[in-house]
Amino acid sequence: MRLTVGEHSARHIRRIARSLLDEWDMAELADAVELAVTELVANVVRHVPDRRCALLVIRLAAGVRVEVTDGSAQLPYVPDGLSPEAEGGRGLVLLDAVVDKWGVGPGPGRGKTVWFECGAESVPLR
Repeated sequence: MRLTVGEHSARHIRRIARSLLDEWDMAELADAVELAVTELVANVVRHVPDRRCALLVIRLAAGVRVEVTDGSAQLPYVPDGLSPEAEGGRGLVLLDAVVDKWGVGPGPGRGKTVWFECGAESVPLR
C-alpha cells in the first residue's frame, strides 16, 4: 500500500495488519506486529516531511515480515543513554523488544526501508 500518513493512520494500519494475521491463522503475532507497525508509522509522521510511505506485509512460512519504505535519507537509530525525562527515542528500543529481528536497508532513490519480522522463520511462503 502507498500511503500518506497522519497522526491517526496507525489505528487503521493496525486493523489491516490484524485482519491479515487473522486470515493467515497467525493471530498470536498480532500484538507484536501492531505495536511494531505503529512505531514505524509514527516515525514516518515525525521524521518524513511529506509523510508518504509504502507498507508491505509479507506472509512467511511461520511468521510475517513488515516493511515501511519512505523517501527520507534519515536513518533511524537507537540513542545511547536515554534519560528518564527524554520525550522520544524509545520507539526502536520497544521495536527491538517485541520483534524477532529488524533492520534498515536502502529504499528507492535516497529513501530507506525499515523492516521487522515476527515468527520463527524468515522464508517467504510461496
